[in-house]
Amino acid sequence: MSNINTWIGILIPFIGTTLGSAMVYMMKDKINDLLQKILLGFASGVMMAASVWSLLVPAMNMSEEAGLGKLSFLPAAVGFMIGIGALLCIDRLTPHLHLGEDKPEGPKTSLERTTMMILAVAIHNLPEGMAVGVVFAGMLVGGDSISLSAAFALSIGIAIQNFPEGAIISMPLRAEGASKNKAFAYGTLSGLVEPVGALITILLANIMVPILPYLLSFAAGAMVYVIVEEIIPEASEGEHSNLATIGFAIGFVIMMAMDVALG
Repeated sequence: MSNINTWIGILIPFIGTTLGSAMVYMMKDKINDLLQKILLGFASGVMMAASVWSLLVPAMNMSEEAGLGKLSFLPAAVGFMIGIGALLCIDRLTPHLHLGEDKPEGPKTSLERTTMMILAVAIHNLPEGMAVGVVFAGMLVGGDSISLSAAFALSIGIAIQNFPEGAIISMPLRAEGASKNKAFAYGTLSGLVEPVGALITILLANIMVPILPYLLSFAAGAMVYVIVEEIIPEASEGEHSNLATIGFAIGFVIMMAMDVALG
């Protein structure tokens, strides 16, 4: 994997988490609620459009090129449902942390709380890293089905969504008495799973080209689950939820335009 664009693409989401974690150096307690709603809405719009145009549509195009004809939707449908189911199982079997929560219920000691927070966010970041890896793998081995602009748009959308995730790790840790450097390190660590997951997916995709449509749609299912279960509910809570709606619309349209016009 020598393509420099691929390396940059799989690192962009990690950069988003790192920048969010760095807010511990600039803010006293938490990210501004209005800014968080706008960012979450925008990111969910980008990710939703990317799930359709960068993942599901290319998956169906690959299946059609493989000779499935009118059944070209089948791999996409199967992969999508498996992606939804996988994230549902992860949510049921692991400590769950919504984007707006400072800490999950459960153990009360600082060490246990820190471990659970990092684990919860890291596990939810894994399918996002896989999604990025699948898109860039599809770009590398799938011919013209996926464009570079679409792949980068997905990475940027995930990075925007990761910004508040990094902040919800580092800022509560700082509030509990951890040093700024330690809080930043833990927040950054929670996002490290994304480039690792993307890299592994890319390396595996090189020998699994026949099931690439399933991988693309699996990533779409995982992304849509995160959007519906995590991002939209948090962005819609409380006052000024219309900001999240406007952010969603803008993000969706920008992603759609980039993919169609530049692809």
